[in-house]
Amino acid sequence: MKNKKLIVLGGPTASGKTALAILIAQHFNTQILSADSRQCYRELNIGVAKPSEEELKQVQHAFINSHSIQDDVSAGTFERYGLAALDTIFQQHDVAVCVGGTGMYMKALCEGIDEMPETNADITKQVENAYHECGIKWLQDEMLKQDERFYHSGENKNPSRLIRALSFKLSTGKSILEYRNHQAKTRDFEIFKLCIDMDRDELYQRINKRVDWMMEAGLLEEVRSLLPFRSLKSLNTVGYSELFDYFDGTQSLQYCVEKIKQHSRNYAKRQITWFKNQTNYQFLPPDDLFKLALSLE
Repeated sequence: MKNKKLIVLGGPTASGKTALAILIAQHFNTQILSADSRQCYRELNIGVAKPSEEELKQVQHAFINSHSIQDDVSAGTFERYGLAALDTIFQQHDVAVCVGGTGMYMKALCEGIDEMPETNADITKQVENAYHECGIKWLQDEMLKQDERFYHSGENKNPSRLIRALSFKLSTGKSILEYRNHQAKTRDFEIFKLCIDMDRDELYQRINKRVDWMMEAGLLEEVRSLLPFRSLKSLNTVGYSELFDYFDGTQSLQYCVEKIKQHSRNYAKRQITWFKNQTNYQFLPPDDLFKLALSLE
């Protein structure tokens, strides 16, 4: 696809990515591909800060409300979905915008991922059940026992990654890290990688205020409606798992809300670290990123 351009806009949660991406897409009269591992689920709304109905009317989005929480969605799923979506967008537009904070999804879209053996679904379910019963300490201990290299890779505080890596090791006998040394695939469109750079204190204030807004908007009732599905991997996410403790009667609502804020700040810090460790991203404040994006025309 000669002369086609993909503007990739990354950044931590609550940094204003959605609003900025919409402005960029409107300028180019194009569409947006979301790269968020939770906003793709139809059943999740408030807690994942999904774009509002008004925002979705302003610019057409792909990978929003595209899957169910009961679907198995991975970086490989997103790579296939995203490339197909871009092919459709590029048939009508010269520029596409990809926005999100799920770094591995964006990396898969831009560089591809290695083919790897399938993970046994029964083993994955057993690991997930054990995690829900015993907690993250059990996951970390098992990971250290089964795959010490992965344990020390810097991802041992992320339950989803631990579940994936442990299930993979128990299914295949090999470390998932053995399949992460791939050569980047060549895409037939130009890629421009941008990332929002924001003062850390300002970002954390935005996160805290957004959690308060989520609670006012009805997050508690949204989580209540999802209680029958709480064991699903897709609900092992910030904003939902903390409130399960409130419904269990083990923690006060105020405590759980503060935990959502804390875990959201921790997540933002991990996102920032991830993007900083990637190559070819340009880090600028939102206004400067907007100007730079427009110059790519």
